[in-house]
Amino acid sequence: MSDTNKEFDLDNVEGGSSQAPEAPRFAHDLEAIYDIPVTVSAVLGRTTMQVSQLLRLGRGAVVELDRKIGDSIDILVNNRLIARGEVVMVDESRLGVTMTEIIKSEKVKN
Repeated sequence: MSDTNKEFDLDNVEGGSSQAPEAPRFAHDLEAIYDIPVTVSAVLGRTTMQVSQLLRLGRGAVVELDRKIGDSIDILVNNRLIARGEVVMVDESRLGVTMTEIIKSEKVKN
């Protein structure tokens, strides 16, 4: 017989256990923040213009942005970049955003 058919018992491994890991103790504490509202924004693009140009804009004016069709868009939560995504059609009259990349930011060290 070959050794590949042996059963593997986690209880016999040093430090191992077949019991499910315990849920983090702080998970219950997070429920206190679930109802806090945040502002989510999807930025299609940006541009810079002078105030005089801005004042000349009227209904139907086209403002050229720094992104091209098919480029990813920035997704911000409370004005902080958290992800990038793509615009999708939700139905005939509404747009949505699908996240394609989560942005991991480094914490500021004091």
